[in-house]
This record gives sequence, C-alpha cells and structure tokens, in this order.
Amino acid sequence: MTAFAWDAFAANLGWVAATSLAVMLGTFAIALNLGVHRVVDIAWGVAFAAVAVVTFGLTEDRGDPGRRLLVTVLTVVWGLRLAVHIARRGSGHGEDPRYEAMLARARGDRNLYALRMIYLLQGALVWVVSLPVQAAQYAPRPLSALAWAGTALWAVGLFFEAVGDAQLARFKADPAHRGRIMDRGLWSWTRHPNYFGDFCVWWGLFLVACDGGWQAAAVSVVSPLVMSVLLINGSGKRLLEKHMAGRPGWAAYVARTSAFIPLPPHRHP
Repeated sequence: MTAFAWDAFAANLGWVAATSLAVMLGTFAIALNLGVHRVVDIAWGVAFAAVAVVTFGLTEDRGDPGRRLLVTVLTVVWGLRLAVHIARRGSGHGEDPRYEAMLARARGDRNLYALRMIYLLQGALVWVVSLPVQAAQYAPRPLSALAWAGTALWAVGLFFEAVGDAQLARFKADPAHRGRIMDRGLWSWTRHPNYFGDFCVWWGLFLVACDGGWQAAAVSVVSPLVMSVLLINGSGKRLLEKHMAGRPGWAAYVARTSAFIPLPPHRHP
C-alpha cells in the first residue's frame, strides 16, 4: 500500500454519515421518552466513538494498522469519558438552560424543531469534526514521530478535560460553594480548562492524521478549525461567559485568569 485510498475514503464518508444519524436519531427517541433534550450532549462523545469503531472495521487491509488502532483508541477513550462525565453531571436534572432557551424560540412543534436544530446539526458536526479520525485510518504510511507528538498533545488535552471536570464537580458538590465562582486548580490558570482540553484533543488527532501524509492532512484540517471556532467563539467559551456575566465575583475572576490558554493567574488584577 503506497497511495491514499480515495475511493474507499469517499465510501467511508457515507457510512460515517449513517452512523452519526443513527446515534442522533436513537438519542432523539430517548429524549422524547425522558422529556428532556440534554441527553444529546451524552450522544456527542458516543457518536465519535462509534465513528472511530465503524471506520476501523472498514479500513482492514487499507491503512497502516498501527495508526488505525491508535486513532481509534484515542477517540473511543476521549468520547466515552466525555459521555460518562456528562451523564453523571446531568443525572436527576431537568432540561439544560441552553436548550430551553433555544426551544423557546420554536414556532410549531418543539420536538421537531429540536430534531432539526440540535440533533441533525450535531450529527452533521460529528461528520465534519471526525474527518481526522477517518482519514488517519486510510493513510498507508507507518507511524512516525509526528503521530506521537499528536498523541502527546491529545494526552495534554485529556488531562485538562478530565482533571478540570473532576475539580469542578468536587467544587459544586460542596454546599459551602453555592453561588461562588470556581477559581481553583486548573480553573485558576484558565477560565475553560475543559474547552482548552477539547481544543488540544482535536489538534492532536489532526497531527496523527497528518502523520499519514498530505492527503490525510488536506481532508482533515477543517476539523480542528471548526472545533476551535465552536469552542472559542461558538457554543463553548463565548456562550458560557455570556451566561456567567454579572455573577458575583465573575469580573474579578476574569481580570486575574487567562481567557483560554493556561497561564499563571495575575496576582494583582
């Protein structure tokens, strides 16, 4: 194998679209039964894990076995950890305020509006963002240093996501912290350790794809760019900070804490 399998990769795009749609439609059915649409956040990580596994099955005897296994394991670990964390965080709670606000704008059936604007949109995003996971598995080149650099960046991202989520969960579990701003641990270095972690994860997976050659890099670069926009200017940092603005202590926290990239906190804001 010396060439990127463009025909097989094109077919894989169709299988991934079907996989993403199946996960989102199944989640939509569960949401209708539960009466809340916040469960779609659990499906986000599950969908990426499913895409990685389906692509792994379709690339037998095509891409480099080491890269196929590496990118599948990295994606499944990231996706399932995120899904489990979100499931635990949302257990026993009602609708997510973000979705409640979105559905309040619906004209006509709220559930059909949710299907279009939440589930199908997220399914399309999974299809686009997962391009490095797909392309990396069709690349025939053996693993080299760039893939391990990408894996290291992925590990940094997973650390910030997992540790940041755990620190925030412990902080919120203490009744003495009710109404207070989380400004400890990783949250003292960046206002969004989980979003920064996600940023690193997808740029890391992109580097693993780049290690397979220019073809995999060319079809994958849109993924980390889209994720960066979403995390910083889309539904991530921007939306959350808009929600937090005005809370007691928020302005001081913003003044002393890096907006995104982890940096030592300012001692004298």
